[in-house]
Amino acid sequence: MKVYLFFIWFIFLFTICGSSLAQIDSSHSVIKPIPTKVKDSSTIKKHDPKKATRRSAMIPGWGQAYNKEYWKIPIAYGVIAIPVSLYFYNNSWYKKTKFAYEAKYKAEINKDSTDYNLVDPLLKPLSSNSLQNYRNSFRRDRDYSILWFIAAWGLNVIDATVFGHLKDFDVSNDLTMNVKPLFNPITRSTGFALTVNMKKNEHKLYTLP
Repeated sequence: MKVYLFFIWFIFLFTICGSSLAQIDSSHSVIKPIPTKVKDSSTIKKHDPKKATRRSAMIPGWGQAYNKEYWKIPIAYGVIAIPVSLYFYNNSWYKKTKFAYEAKYKAEINKDSTDYNLVDPLLKPLSSNSLQNYRNSFRRDRDYSILWFIAAWGLNVIDATVFGHLKDFDVSNDLTMNVKPLFNPITRSTGFALTVNMKKNEHKLYTLP
């Protein structure tokens, strides 16, 4: 009988102690909120049009790559490749016609046909005046190709600069317009306020009397 009472007393004490410990733990327990990462607007890298300008000035297409307009890179190289190929073509024929003109001049005036034998077979039937005109023409076209090369490179820089500035420009079709009643407390008159949304997060307010 004593053992049975001791056992009941032991269970009773164990229950009381357990409930009191649970209350203590619950009173001291703190629910920790889950940390959330908030992006700071100052840490977001803004698009810098000057970088696009400098990179395109150094390497064609680099500014377009910075603007993430990768499809323009082969176009930029294609436009620049045209005056480059014309330069080598005109410069090659300029040297040939110049050499042929000088060799023909020596053969006709000095009777020295040593260099004339090295003239391109396509140029041998031509007269001295024709060779001189072709030489001047190829030299002029070669010089023009240099100017076209500079213009094509500059066009590449201008394209990167312009679209670099337009990268952060809102070109959406959000041109909403709202008309709201308006009360002027100074003049104690009523009117209408015309709100035009021309860009994102930018509103222009026009007051109608």
